[in-house]
Amino acid sequence: MSIERTYAMIKPDAVIAKNDGKIIDIIEHSGFEIIAMKKIRFSPELAESFYAVHKAKPFFGELVEFLSSGPVIAMILEKESAIQAWRDLMGATDPEKAEEGTIRKLFGTNVGINAVHGSDATETAQEECSLIFPEL
Repeated sequence: MSIERTYAMIKPDAVIAKNDGKIIDIIEHSGFEIIAMKKIRFSPELAESFYAVHKAKPFFGELVEFLSSGPVIAMILEKESAIQAWRDLMGATDPEKAEEGTIRKLFGTNVGINAVHGSDATETAQEECSLIFPEL
């Protein structure tokens, strides 16, 4: 196991509901170090670029519209095995199927409006971090 970095995002639904502070508290109390953090609003173009991997899927338009609907909290997290640790803490994509105590179980609404995003692999984490934090 090694220290790694991952991209994490608190989505517009959780920011608008004022759950971002609670989620950040959970992140920090779960042993993650927040290396970088900023509150931004995705333009539709940035959202399209961010979710480019899903471009051919029928829900692509909904993803772009949702991500650009309000502010997000973008973060780079660091921890041992950070990618998997963050995915475990987020919980299943569908909040109804997420384990008790996970962020999506606590704050998610449904499979599309589920409070948080996290990178799924090392390459994805690097791409997402570079896209949102080009200054680092």
